[in-house]
Amino acid sequence: MTPERKARIEQVAAGRHPDLTVFLERVHKAHNVAAILRTCDAVGVLEAHAVPPTGGIPPLNHTAQGAQRWVKLHRHHDAGEGLRSLKAKGFSLYAAHFSDQAVDFRQPDYTQPTAIVMGTEKFGVSEEALAECDGEIVIPMAGMTQSLNVSVATALILYEAQRQRQAAGMYKPHSLEEEPWKSLAESWIRRDLDRRRNPPPEPDSD
Repeated sequence: MTPERKARIEQVAAGRHPDLTVFLERVHKAHNVAAILRTCDAVGVLEAHAVPPTGGIPPLNHTAQGAQRWVKLHRHHDAGEGLRSLKAKGFSLYAAHFSDQAVDFRQPDYTQPTAIVMGTEKFGVSEEALAECDGEIVIPMAGMTQSLNVSVATALILYEAQRQRQAAGMYKPHSLEEEPWKSLAESWIRRDLDRRRNPPPEPDSD
């Protein structure tokens, strides 16, 4: 591993936010999950959460650009259990959901520990999940369509969270002598070295 590669890994690890996450409820298209993980990586989210659809999350495709190696995805059996576990850790839960109670997605304070709850485009966030959430948010729409692709909507909300956190000075790198950033950097470096020593086999070509 070159010094530049090691420094890059350490820099990214030191900038991760353990108190900002997304919770995906049965998002079933692999390219949407992949795109969301890619955005999580881009804004510095440490971990993501999901209740997989029936049959599980399909293998992630090239859309992820390897982001699944840098953003750990925790799987939960059901929404209530998963969301309650986040609430117990001090997270506020905001569901992207059309309702009379929903507020503009730019209104919540994302500088606090926050989980963004996203459902499928067809069914949205379930009543079970909504019952656990602290609030509902909506992205204003001025066109004929009533919703955005779930990965696009997640990206808009996460970048608003990034904007607020940058304004609050929360993107200063953490010390790699502190947890969880120390263990994160060490594990990433070990994994990167292992991949270089034992590269995955090339796919067969027809």
